[in-house]
Order: sequence, then C-alpha cells, then structure tokens
Amino acid sequence: MVPSSVDVVGRADEVDIVIEVDGEPVPGVRGQTLAGVLLAAGRDSWRTTSRSRRPRGVFCGIGVCFDCVVTVNGERDVRACQRRACHGDTVTLQADELPGAGS
Repeated sequence: MVPSSVDVVGRADEVDIVIEVDGEPVPGVRGQTLAGVLLAAGRDSWRTTSRSRRPRGVFCGIGVCFDCVVTVNGERDVRACQRRACHGDTVTLQADELPGAGS
C-alpha cells in the first residue's frame, strides 16, 4: 500500500474531497471509495467484530464479505468498498457488541 503522501502517480497534492472520520478530517480524491480514502490515509481496519472484537477492514473489496462496514451520515452497515466518498461525508467506525457479550 502506497500512502498518498508518497504516491508516485502524483495525485497526492490534489485533494478533491474531505470526509470526516470519527471527528477527524481525512482528505481524498474524487472517485475514491470510502475504503480507498481510509486505506490511503493509512488505516487498515475500521470496525471490530462483535464477538471477539477483532479489527476488520477491506477483505474481499467487492462487497461480498461485509468486513468493511461503517456508518455513513448516520446510515449503519454501509460497505466502504462499494460506496464512493463524497465531500463532507461523516464516517463513524463500527464497534458492535453482541447482546450479553460483556457478561
């Protein structure tokens, strides 16, 4: 994975969009998926499993596995690999827990 700060393609200085991820601004390029923006920002996981609390991010990258789900603008379980990022999106990372898992 090449971080956007050292991208040899030369798009690192072209910030077309900015999304908010858990309250922090994250720059992206128009046309990127949410997963693409998160990966370019150096994040490799953005949710935890409900049973074992293990980190998850992109696994299949084609919308089949649902490992990359996030909350976008208040809508839960959005597949980050399938949703294009839009300027101003508010993304919240998901960390669900099964009912009774803490007892």
